[in-house]
Amino acid sequence: MSEYQYYEFQAIDRPLDRAGQDALRSISSRARITATSFTNHYEWGDLKGDPRKFMERWFDLHLYLANWSTRRLMLRVPKRFVNQADIDPFLREIDWVEVWTSGDNLIVDICRDEVEVDDDWHDGVGQLAALAPLRADILSGDFRLFYLLWLTAVQDEVVPEDELEPLPGIAPLTGALEGFAEFFGIDPDLVEAAAELGADAALPQSELRKAIAAISAREKDDLLLRVVDGDTHVAAELRNRVRKKNLALGKQRSAGMLRMRAKEIAEARERAEAERREADRRRQAAEAEKALRTRLKILQQRGVSVWREIEQEIERRNPSGYDQAINLLCDLRALAIEEGSQHDFSQRLASIRARHEKKGKFIERLSKLGRDGDERMV
Repeated sequence: MSEYQYYEFQAIDRPLDRAGQDALRSISSRARITATSFTNHYEWGDLKGDPRKFMERWFDLHLYLANWSTRRLMLRVPKRFVNQADIDPFLREIDWVEVWTSGDNLIVDICRDEVEVDDDWHDGVGQLAALAPLRADILSGDFRLFYLLWLTAVQDEVVPEDELEPLPGIAPLTGALEGFAEFFGIDPDLVEAAAELGADAALPQSELRKAIAAISAREKDDLLLRVVDGDTHVAAELRNRVRKKNLALGKQRSAGMLRMRAKEIAEARERAEAERREADRRRQAAEAEKALRTRLKILQQRGVSVWREIEQEIERRNPSGYDQAINLLCDLRALAIEEGSQHDFSQRLASIRARHEKKGKFIERLSKLGRDGDERMV
C-alpha cells in the first residue's frame, strides 16, 4: 500500500437532512453516507472537500488518519457550554491544536503529524466510536482531554519544570481517554503518572440532588421544556454546573515532578519485565533439564542400539536425519560426562566422523555442535 487515508465524520446533535446528504454525495460518489455519518478511505486520491467546512456545516466529530502517521480529531460543541478561555491555558505550548468559533459552536481541531505508536497498523474503522464519549465529557465540564494535550507538551519538554499541571490529575482514566492517548501517541508512562491523582469525574447522585434542589421552580420548568423539545444537552449542562461548584483542586504537581514520576514508572516496568524474562529463562531451563534427564534415562536403557539409530539417521542423507543424529550425539555426550565414559564416547565419535567425512552437511553440523558445546566433538 503506497498510501492510505481514512476519513470519518459523525453528526450527533442534529441528523443530516436530505439536502445535506445530497450535498455530501455530490462531493464523494463512493463514501458511505447516512443521516448521522460520512465515511470514506482513499488509497490513491483524497477527500474533495475541506474537513473544517464539513464540521462547521454538518458534523460534531471527525477522525482522520493516514499511514504516514498523521492523526486528527475534531470536536464541535455548543459554545454556551464551553468557554474558550477555560481551555486556552491547557494549549498555550501546543501549536498543533486550533480552536475557533463558528456560529453557535466551538470547534477544536487536534491534528498531529508523525505520531509514534507501538501498535500494529489500524485502518481507523471503529476508532471514532471509541473516542466519541470525549465530546460528552467536554459538554459536562470534564476537561481531562485537554489535560492530555497539555501532557504532550510536557512529553516534548516545552513546558517549564516548575509549571503546575492544569488539573489535579486525571484519575480515573476512562476507555475514551486511554484511546485518545494511544491515538495521539502520548507517553503511557506520563499518562500513568498523571492518573495517579485526580478528582473522580463521575458525580455522585447526592451532589446532583443538592444541585437540582437549589434550582428555582421556574428554571426547572424551562429545563423540562427543553427536554421535551429534544434538547440533548440538558443533562450535560446540569453536570457542568455541579462540577464547577464541586471541583476542589488538590495539590497540583509540576511538570518536572510528572516527568520524574514517569521515569520511575518506566524503570519499574523495565525491572518487572527483566524479572519476568529471568523467571521465564529459569522455568525454561528447568523444563529443559527435566526433559534431558528423561532422555538420558531412556538412552541408558537402550544401550548400544542408540549408536545404530545414529548411523541409520546419517544414512538418510537429509537435513532431518542429520539433525536427529546430532541431537542423539549431544545427549550421549552428556550421558558420557555423567558416567565418566568420555574416552569411549570420543572413540565412537571419531569413528563416525571418519566413516562419514564425505558427507559435508553432516560434518558441518558435527563441527558446529563441537564449537557450541562444552567440549569439542573430535
